[in-house]
Amino acid sequence: MDRALVIGASGGIGAAIAAELGARGYAVTGLSRAQDGLEVTDPAAIEGALSPLDGPFARIVVATGTLADGGAPEKSLDAIDAARMARVMAVNAIGPALILGHVGRLLPRDSRAVVGVLSARVGSIGDNRMGGWHSYRASKAALNQVVRGAAIEIGRQRRQAIVVALHPGTVETPFTAGYPGHAKVAPGHAAARLCEVMDGLNRRQNGGFLDYASEPIPW
Repeated sequence: MDRALVIGASGGIGAAIAAELGARGYAVTGLSRAQDGLEVTDPAAIEGALSPLDGPFARIVVATGTLADGGAPEKSLDAIDAARMARVMAVNAIGPALILGHVGRLLPRDSRAVVGVLSARVGSIGDNRMGGWHSYRASKAALNQVVRGAAIEIGRQRRQAIVVALHPGTVETPFTAGYPGHAKVAPGHAAARLCEVMDGLNRRQNGGFLDYASEPIPW
């Protein structure tokens, strides 16, 4: 039986992805802050949670993140709070970068594996036509660059590995509860779409930024 690792498995989308992978026949290991003390802003906590793991995992999903660190996304530059922006960057970009530093050794050497890191379309620089949400946008743009670099580095040792940034769409979770005007999908539906995308990826898509329909998103 293939194995899967979901980091952020207690969140709305992370839990749904873990359940979907289990339904697809994977033996799923889940890690989260709530259940395992995996605080993504704490390098020691990341080390403590990931170092004991042994691979290989055929699927690894990083489903951690924050929208605005308990506040609201900025509508203008003069609304930026430096401390809050730093926290958003730490959770959304630095934490996943530290996690990805452990991922290579957990992948199989000689068979296909997929690492999906949840990003967001609003992290696209080329697709930004509305402005605002500066901290969240910047953190996800930074995350995308980290994923791109990780795909290159991991691919040197794991030739069949595919590492991608994935946009799940707007998912109905506590994360999005304050935005009733946005069309949302249920977590289970989002998880099924993302698993379909991961199943269909090929090596040419390594390092890509893709949506829930496997369509590329501009950087």
